[in-house]
Amino acid sequence: MNGELFVKICGVTSEADALLAVSLGASAVGFIFAPSPRQIPVQHAGDIAKRLPEHVLTVGVFRDEAPQRVVEAVRVAGLGAAQLHGHESAEETQWVRSRVPAVIKAFRVGERSIGRFAEFGADFLLVDGDNPGSGEVFDWRLAEGVSDHHRLILSGGLRPDNVAQAVAHLRPAGVDVASGVESAPGRKDPLLLRDFIVRARRAGAAVAARDPGTADDSAAAPYDWREG
Repeated sequence: MNGELFVKICGVTSEADALLAVSLGASAVGFIFAPSPRQIPVQHAGDIAKRLPEHVLTVGVFRDEAPQRVVEAVRVAGLGAAQLHGHESAEETQWVRSRVPAVIKAFRVGERSIGRFAEFGADFLLVDGDNPGSGEVFDWRLAEGVSDHHRLILSGGLRPDNVAQAVAHLRPAGVDVASGVESAPGRKDPLLLRDFIVRARRAGAAVAARDPGTADDSAAAPYDWREG
């Protein structure tokens, strides 16, 4: 990822919040299509995505959705990636990846299938807590066994006050946040957004400076969101 920490702001429900996140330096914006307080219609996400700069990765988040519907939603909304946040099989993930620009496959921390990540054919591996969307922090030591750090995106209970520690501990390629930067479900808080992005990027730069090999490995990532 060009040596720069990838920062995804998820659960965006309005154009104003999407533009705010981008103006503050977000790498990606996520739209939730699965049942959630932050769920929005596919067409609404597409309308927002059209207003965003091309270098920003737009991501549709799905959970145990039929692969055909995932591909259709990504196409209709004109998004750059699908995030599969359920129990999708390796075969289903591969099928989706062959038809969309990029795939983020999410796993709950401790899932045995994380060790088979390569079989899923996804671009990035997202590790979340046992209760995705709850804002609960999991024990980061449980994710220490993820060997492919240049594909790792960390989620689950991240906030401005803990993201730097999480980045320093696990050295992920990216971080993902929703509730940790909100004033209410689906409504982003400008100050929390700014603080989160600034602290995450500073921590990422510090890790890269301390361990130059991390930045080199990141450059080997199979998909560069900046190239859209």
